[in-house]
Amino acid sequence: MSKGFKKYIMVLQLVLCAAIPLKLVAQTGLSPQNPIQHIDDRILIDLSEHRTPGQTGFFMFLSKYNNLVNAAVPAGMFAAGVIGNDKGTRQDAFYVASSSAVNLLLTFAIKKIVKRPRPFLGQIKINAVYQPGQTSFPSGHSSSSFTTATALAQVYHKWYVIAPAYLWAGSVAYSRLYLGVHYPSDVATGALLGTGSALSMKFIRPSN
Repeated sequence: MSKGFKKYIMVLQLVLCAAIPLKLVAQTGLSPQNPIQHIDDRILIDLSEHRTPGQTGFFMFLSKYNNLVNAAVPAGMFAAGVIGNDKGTRQDAFYVASSSAVNLLLTFAIKKIVKRPRPFLGQIKINAVYQPGQTSFPSGHSSSSFTTATALAQVYHKWYVIAPAYLWAGSVAYSRLYLGVHYPSDVATGALLGTGSALSMKFIRPSN
């Protein structure tokens, strides 16, 4: 078994083990008396009361095209590597894609373990713009966008790449709050998970 594959398996085991205490935290947070749940509810209620058609359309756009952007980034990098006959760029594209794949698996697994209801299904009903399926914890949009942003930051150490990448990721994460489909704690955990997924896969980069 290769050293890289062993590290990959270790990363999966560590994060899946971490999902157990996350389950307890999320379940405890469902209580209306819990201060975190109270803050979660209060923020979403405030956002829902101050929506405008223009902002709603903009944040729906961000949420709708997040997956397309996350797929297009490594695909574009790989195409550039093929066209330019640059092996390093192709390997970097594989790193970004692998980070996204690992994040997707971890996010899905934690969602299945924790099973936190969406805000519009909570004890305090939140007025959502639309009602997606699956469960709420963690935010998949937030984790995937931060995975891509962090992976890009590891590949390109330029402010004009890093700043737009994290601006996009932060905007996508905020859109989930604005639309009323995720709690702030879902989004924060998703951002941490996405960042960790990209950092944990650094060992497959060509420079490592």
